[in-house]
Amino acid sequence: MKVLIPLYNKILKIVNIFSKQLKFDKLENKKGRKLALRISEVISLSVFKQRNGIPTKKSLHKIFNLKNICSYKTLVVNINRWASLSARILLLILKINRENSHKVKHIDSTDIPVCSLKNAKNHKTMKDLSSFNKTSKNTYFGLKLHLISDLKRQILSLKFTSGNIDDRKMVIPLSKNMEGIFIADAGYVSKKLKEEFEREGKRFLIVKPRKNMKITMTKFEEKLYFTRMLIELNFRNLKMFYGLITSLPRSINGYFANYIYSLLSYQII
Repeated sequence: MKVLIPLYNKILKIVNIFSKQLKFDKLENKKGRKLALRISEVISLSVFKQRNGIPTKKSLHKIFNLKNICSYKTLVVNINRWASLSARILLLILKINRENSHKVKHIDSTDIPVCSLKNAKNHKTMKDLSSFNKTSKNTYFGLKLHLISDLKRQILSLKFTSGNIDDRKMVIPLSKNMEGIFIADAGYVSKKLKEEFEREGKRFLIVKPRKNMKITMTKFEEKLYFTRMLIELNFRNLKMFYGLITSLPRSINGYFANYIYSLLSYQII
């Protein structure tokens, strides 16, 4: 526990800065019964959980010995309750990232299964938001995370959709008010999209041609395309080290709380 405290304090310090900027203190009762845990503390605990790969909220409750401060149920309710405020911190960070972004940007999506494939037909919690989708690697039931990041691996924009949404439909909404060179794989091939997306002298879309296309990339475009692996690293880290994928929540709010805290943890620490 002594080893973990410095990291938690570091997270809490950062969260307090954003909480003050976004005026979260106005949401805390000044009169009557005070919150067992302050908003910034709940958010920090949740970020800490994702950062350290702690699988459950019950484990988090036990690690920090919170039984004399708040019940496990209260912790769970507050973690889900304040996820919307965590989303505001995340959006602010993305805004800061966009203001300081590299000209070279990458756009892609990744699968977000909400349960194992064998349980998909019986899954109820996320059934109205999820769908079956087949990727080059597997078939899954769940959502998609659409994301734009830059050459510095900063996340600039993101959106969640159902798993069967065409990636190309999300390019314009994701890249709103952004400029630079955007790089995407063959799944984004579309003459119409390229025409709608590009602005002379402001933004350009480089998409890897499909194997059956006669179009070839220039050497410069090939070198830029090679950097696309950086966005794959973002997806890999989010899934492997920040707990993005889960099947444990029992509510829609629980699922999205997990996604938000995972992304926030990845951007804060």
